[in-house]
Amino acid sequence: MIQIKRLVRHETNIPFEAIAGTHPDRENTLNGQMHPAAPHHPPFFVPGADGADTFMVVMGIFLVAIIFWVGVLYWKLHSLPERMAHKTHKLQFEIVAVLGLISLFTHMHIFWVAGLLLAMIDLPDFGTPMASIAHSVERIANASPGEPGDRPGDQADTRDDDRPPPTQANKPNLMKERNHV
Repeated sequence: MIQIKRLVRHETNIPFEAIAGTHPDRENTLNGQMHPAAPHHPPFFVPGADGADTFMVVMGIFLVAIIFWVGVLYWKLHSLPERMAHKTHKLQFEIVAVLGLISLFTHMHIFWVAGLLLAMIDLPDFGTPMASIAHSVERIANASPGEPGDRPGDQADTRDDDRPPPTQANKPNLMKERNHV
């Protein structure tokens, strides 16, 4: 810290030395001595004489890093219901993902809450048993008495390739009771 003193000429009887403390011939003086109240080493946040403000650069990098971190945290929190539904292989995964996208683009948080609740709830799987029942009913409807395939182990070979017919060891056990007509 270098001390700069400005001399002011007044039309008073006060001598110049009392006003500025220097000789009256100099208007602006640059004194090479440090002010007694100034610290000998300036703090780190005071920019140097070359104009490089290191504290501003450090704070700029810190601000960009914090903004990036908050953005990543926001995206992770926003995709929480979708990740929960995907991790547990829920049937309603697509619905949860669509609710998350709707809440992202409309800024209506009720869709995100609905997606979160839907991701936490286990919906029963009606599709697999119904498909099994439909397949069994179709097999029963296509079977007529006296046709090949009516008795276990007596299935017609309807393949049109050159593979040999399956052996009894490769066939699944089809022993079922068929007298529930």
